[in-house]
Amino acid sequence: MSSLPTPFALRLSTASLGRLPSGAARPAYDRASQRVGIVHLGIGAFHRAHQAAFVDDRMRAGERDWAILGASLRSPETRDALAPQDGLYTLVERDEEGDHARIIGSVSRLLVAPEAPAALLDAMSAPQVRIVSLTVTEKGYCHDPATGDLREDHPDILHDLAMPGLPRSAPGFLVEALARRRAAGIPPFTVLCCDNLPANGRLVRRIASRLAGLRDPGLGHFVENEVAFPCTMVDRIVPATTPADRDTVEARLGVTDAWPVVTEPFRQWVIEDDFPGGRPRLEEAGAELVADAAPYETMKLRLLNGSHSSLAYLGYLAGHETVAEAIAAPGFAAFIRGLMDIEVTPTLDVPAHADLAAYKSALLRRFANPALHHRTWQIAMDGSQKIPQRLLATIRARLADGAPISRLALALAAWMRFVSGVDEQGRAIDVRDPFAGRLRALADAAGPSPAALVPSLLGVREIFDPGLAADPRLVRAVREALSTLYRIGAGRAVAQFVDTQEAGR
Repeated sequence: MSSLPTPFALRLSTASLGRLPSGAARPAYDRASQRVGIVHLGIGAFHRAHQAAFVDDRMRAGERDWAILGASLRSPETRDALAPQDGLYTLVERDEEGDHARIIGSVSRLLVAPEAPAALLDAMSAPQVRIVSLTVTEKGYCHDPATGDLREDHPDILHDLAMPGLPRSAPGFLVEALARRRAAGIPPFTVLCCDNLPANGRLVRRIASRLAGLRDPGLGHFVENEVAFPCTMVDRIVPATTPADRDTVEARLGVTDAWPVVTEPFRQWVIEDDFPGGRPRLEEAGAELVADAAPYETMKLRLLNGSHSSLAYLGYLAGHETVAEAIAAPGFAAFIRGLMDIEVTPTLDVPAHADLAAYKSALLRRFANPALHHRTWQIAMDGSQKIPQRLLATIRARLADGAPISRLALALAAWMRFVSGVDEQGRAIDVRDPFAGRLRALADAAGPSPAALVPSLLGVREIFDPGLAADPRLVRAVREALSTLYRIGAGRAVAQFVDTQEAGR
């Protein structure tokens, strides 16, 4: 966070709500009467733009049992920004027609886990808490993205096994809180993962039950068989908040908000309806409660997230700061539409009643939203944790069908070029990734040689499973794509690819 209110600014808070302009949407319910029913791990921008807004809708409709206690597992920034504001913040929906702002009141308390692990565990163990939700990003689950298994050698997992009463990791907090509830005879909460992971509920069940079993086989059996882990699919584009966003909110509302959230008007939440302890009536806020979220999740991961990552790596290398700039560049929109139509769509089990053509057209419009300054660099973060489900799953399906992967290969090659740490102008890239040092060392050893770099990076088992990495069709396609990126650069590579495809029709 880069800016805080000046000492003389009127700060957004419960006391200042009455000072907002008459047309400003604010909580019309009595926040003091709301009972905490949800503990959320990972209270970042996405949660505050998505799940917290759905819950706020239900509070406005009269539900009183689902206030959110938000916890950060690492940084105190969100707590430091929102605690003086009584948890209130501004949600701005932005498109080419302008901004639409509302004050969200569903977050009633904030904690920082490293500062107060006991307080967080107490909250998670409280009988009135019936849901623990998570947006801790892919890397927060301490798992191997290539296999889905818990990384038992992860430093946080080793710590949590040695000191279970003072956990550090999200799985560690889940398991310890569930153990305490079990010992006290309190029914378990529902674990609601809202991260972009394949079969996210089942994956988190696998991770948590394994960690619990390492502590106590009986506890492992309990977590695996007695705790609900519904799968979900979440969708909303949420760029990082900028100082300009704060200035805009202050000018509009007449108060300073230390951490507003800016997002697009579109939102989607698909949830498997498995909540033994109860839940808010989220379907009345627009969520889709379904028996099986898998088709929705796969469609979103491969079409939206796969396209987003492809745009991020190719766009960044081509010198485009934002997604909107990238999709407007020559060839990019046609390339992404071809990626979705030709290489992704045949791998999908399309949900019933889904209008796939309309969905893909809507994605291109959302990417092109000029009002959202969603940085390609931001999307490119943590690629080692993202590409297995966003790109590699589709590649695996295409290869199984004997189908070409030329667009996917170019996107994967762009990731390799990005994590090498040097851009097309010879400038350093600030690579943010759990494996950044290791990937850079491999790239430095290989040099700018596709013949050396491709097999070297494909050999990182935590990202690429050995069977896929050894497939000569993948190796050949990515090597050729990376050669093109080194020879002519990402922008020309995309434009040339599209021109070649059009000429071949």
